[in-house]
Amino acid sequence: MSVPDTHAGQPRKAAMAAWIGSALEYYDFFIYGSAAALIFPEVFFDESDPATATLLSLATFGVAYAARPVGALFLGHFGDRVGRKKIMVFTLILMGISTFLIGCLPTRDQVGTLAPVLLVLCRVLQGISAAGEQASANSMTLEHAPPHRRGFFTSFTLSGTQGGQLLATLVFIPIAALPEEQLMSWGWRVPFWMSVAVAVVGYVIRRKLDETPAFEQQAATEGVVKLPLAVLLREHWADVLRVIGGALVASVSTIFTVWALSYATSDSVGMDKSSMLWVGALANLVALGAIPLWATLSDRIGRRPVFLVGAVGSAVTMFLYLWAISTGSYPLTLLLGIVAFGVVYSAANGVWPSFYGEMFSTRVRLSGMAIGTQIGFAVAGFAVTFAAQIAGPDGDDWSAVALFTAALCVPPVVAALSARETAKVPTEQLGERTVGQAAQPAKVTA
Repeated sequence: MSVPDTHAGQPRKAAMAAWIGSALEYYDFFIYGSAAALIFPEVFFDESDPATATLLSLATFGVAYAARPVGALFLGHFGDRVGRKKIMVFTLILMGISTFLIGCLPTRDQVGTLAPVLLVLCRVLQGISAAGEQASANSMTLEHAPPHRRGFFTSFTLSGTQGGQLLATLVFIPIAALPEEQLMSWGWRVPFWMSVAVAVVGYVIRRKLDETPAFEQQAATEGVVKLPLAVLLREHWADVLRVIGGALVASVSTIFTVWALSYATSDSVGMDKSSMLWVGALANLVALGAIPLWATLSDRIGRRPVFLVGAVGSAVTMFLYLWAISTGSYPLTLLLGIVAFGVVYSAANGVWPSFYGEMFSTRVRLSGMAIGTQIGFAVAGFAVTFAAQIAGPDGDDWSAVALFTAALCVPPVVAALSARETAKVPTEQLGERTVGQAAQPAKVTA
């Protein structure tokens, strides 16, 4: 049954709401990454042992990823029960509040060990918010998009993510350039306080967006699934495993964004903080253009080949990027950083929103994407902590970290090779079982 075209103009509106909302949401998420690498070891942990302080600070970055699977279970369930729009508004407000609170936290010098405890609690709230953000935004754009351009429209969510990362980096560049005393006392708080705007702007943008026609038709005809998780695990368990494996490619992002930044600015390499932040900023700027181009290509030749280019290419280029940092050559680091993260990684990053979303039917799409991606992202988040340990006591064994990152790119390759190609499948037929494998109708409720 075709979906009535009662939402004219909504594909672009949904794509822009996803872009702006994700940019604002991930601005919050990534300013934490920059602070965890550059500021928090001294502010919240014992600075008498810099190596341990850095390790603990990077571990708090991973805490949000550990919270994300729990948030995915909760938000995925309600997203498939009450709709995509309500979850999109909720996640943005929660992220804005939790990030603002981080900027208000007392330091270790002021309240002792309570400071890192409060930091972890706020980071958990960030993780819960992020768990539902991308899945709800991806579902919204995919279900509004024309069938032959789903890759392009869903890529706006990830373009927004890169935009948020770029904004976070640009905000931190002048902050990192402050005198040390001002930076450690009040300067680092400013980017977190700015998140008040996130909740306000996000609410204004997203509250005017229509619910998707696919979800409305599902609710009006068959009813919504009473227990989306049960249906998901019964009918789509193999696809959930594929999404988990595919999501491990996000380790490339966390290693690039956090560990490589910490390594480059360490005593063993000695690069300037502001200069390295510019590497991330320019790489993200290139990614803003590369992501929709890769996604458009996937609409023509398929999701699988484009995703494979990103996964395999990232495994190779991470070696080159970390090697460039080890040489201390800033021009070489800048060039290879743009190639590795801005161009190659963008192939996988730009296509996964449509690739994963098309594996599931409307009734469990948000749950499937949220749970699958967030379990994989949890591993990716702690990849930074593992990398800090793998790098050795001096934190300079970059080749071991590159090999570790390449190993994490293997499951995404396997997931893509075993997945169905869905680029040309009509939207209403996505997630259907093959003949002879049809499941019993799921229990639904109006």
